Formats: sequence, C-alpha cells, structure tokens
Amino acid sequence: MRKLCTIMLLTAVTACSGAGQVLPSAAVTAGAAPGDPKDVVTGLAVPWAIAFLSDGADSDALVTERDSARLLRVSQAGKVTELGTVNGVRPDGEGGLMGVAVKGDQIFLYYTAEQDNRIVRYRLSGDTLSDERLLVQGIPKGGIHNGGRLAFGPDGYLYASTGETGDRALAQQRDSLGGKILRMTADGAPAPGNPFGTLVYSYGHRNVQGLAWDGSGRLYASEFGASTYDELNLVKAGGNYGWPEVEGRGDDSRFVNPIATWSTDEASPSGLAFANGSLWMGALRGARLWQIPLAADGSAGKPVAHFADRYGRLRAVTATPGGALWVGTSNKDGRGSPREGDDRIMSVTAAAG
Repeated sequence: MRKLCTIMLLTAVTACSGAGQVLPSAAVTAGAAPGDPKDVVTGLAVPWAIAFLSDGADSDALVTERDSARLLRVSQAGKVTELGTVNGVRPDGEGGLMGVAVKGDQIFLYYTAEQDNRIVRYRLSGDTLSDERLLVQGIPKGGIHNGGRLAFGPDGYLYASTGETGDRALAQQRDSLGGKILRMTADGAPAPGNPFGTLVYSYGHRNVQGLAWDGSGRLYASEFGASTYDELNLVKAGGNYGWPEVEGRGDDSRFVNPIATWSTDEASPSGLAFANGSLWMGALRGARLWQIPLAADGSAGKPVAHFADRYGRLRAVTATPGGALWVGTSNKDGRGSPREGDDRIMSVTAAAG
C-alpha cells in the first residue's frame, strides 16, 4: 500500500498533500453538548439497526438483533414486541440480521444467509410480517466486513452498504457486489441513473457501516479502516473511494478523499445519522458518539466526542421523527464488556451544530 501523507488523526484538522501543502479544515464547530442519554429499552442483544415506521413523533421503531435474528418493534415508551425471527439468517462473525429500512408498509432487511448476504422485503400489517420477497442475493459474505446498512435516500431509492469480506480486491471490482454502496428500486432493480447501469453506486469501500443524508440531500458514509485511519466520506455517484490502494486520505486523483478521518482506536465507526446541522456517528472500539458539524458546502468541521467510555461500544445511531437520536450499544457482540442493562437503546437530544 502507498505511504499516506496525512496528519489527520482524531479530527478533520489538517492534512498534507503530496506537495506538502497544509489544507485547512472547514470553519465550523459543534454547538452545545447533547443532553444526557435516557434509556428507551434495556436487555437487548446486539441491536444492529433502527428504523422508524413513520414520520410521526410518537412512531414506533423496528430494531434488528444481529445474532438472534429477531426483528423487534419498540415504542417510544420502551415497549418491545417481537415480530419474529427472520427466515434464513445464519449469524456468523460480523454477519447476521443487520440493516432495516421502511417504506410505507414495506419492510426491507439485510442479512447473512448460508452462502451470501441478501436483501429481502416483507409487508408489515399490525405486528405480522408476510409476503417475503428476495430482492438481492449473491452479496459476498465472510466472517468479517459484511456491510449491512440499509436506508432510503431522499430520491426515494434504497441504498445498501456491502463489505469486501476481507478479500480486498473485491472493492475495486465493479462487477462484484462486495465493497460497494448499492442503489436500487423497491423491487431490487438498479435505480435509474446509476453510474454503471448496475446496482453499484460507488466502490472502493472496505466496510461501510453507516449511511446518512444531510438537509441538502448529500450522502455520507462511515467506513472502517484497517489499522490506521477510519473514514467519513461524502459519497458521489460513480466515486472510487480507494480501498485497498488508499486508507485514509491519499490525494490521488483516481480516488475520492474522505472529509474526515480518525485513528482506529478512537472510532471504528458504525451507525450514522444527521440531525440539527451535524452528523452523529457511533464508535465501536472508540466507545463514544462523534458529532461532526457540517458547513453549508457539505464539508466537515472539527469532530467532537461525547460520552467517551460511558456506555461501551456504540453501533446503531438513528434520528427520530421528533429530532432526537436513538443510540444502541453493542456490548454483547463478543468484543465488548456487557454492563448491567446491556444491550440498550438510549434517547439523546441532538445539539445544534
């Protein structure tokens, strides 16, 4: 791998180009600190993703548990209803029941099956799932780097993140579904306008774990690095994000630079949400919630860490219809140290950036 010329460690402060030029960060800083988290529900096991059923402030949310393959309905008051164990899920390492997205009465799930990762669609009526339909299969699976995030963009299309499963070369192969961000219709077909006429929207990713859009409709993705730099990327259609040729900022015209990087011990980023002018990113190994204020042009200001080491590994981060955040711990995933009440989902007031 090429040697990187980078001095961006914990914040998007400065970076050096190949010519040694110092590049200033965006002149935007975070506002007041968020309020103390309040438990919504406790006693879960590796809640991986959260998606609200409607835009109403009192909306229930769907929550996936990675290792149990349970799909849960959680009310604002913390009532938990098990909708069922999803068919065909084969939890393995970092794989299992992962992403969830909602469009009307249709529920979309990303999971690890016997031979691959898949995206399926159900219909939800009350607390009953029906009409299972397989939308995408053949996404590479592995003990690590299965991607798994699902989210509908403001364009109405479904986006999915995939990992390269430890097979680094997959990320640069545009005919592979591994190491990509995918964009599709609600029926699983390539969305109109996709850059290559396939499901692939962007490539050169190691393991994207978070997807979020700002108020201007720009797409951001949080991504695991290897041993040096984790990344926050501003994602463009057809963009090549460099893995495995580049980890972090490379200043190579073939690849898109991240807009912020972290050392892997401070982040290992997962869920990502946008609220009140900032991106909010959960950190697994870093065990904190990162707030990244955004400038008007979409560039990142100086990231600020909240709740460091207070709640352990943080994975799921989702904006609520009421403007707060729901944040889920992941201390029962085999890499954390469970605390009393884990795993939990907390409500956090998102301070303005």
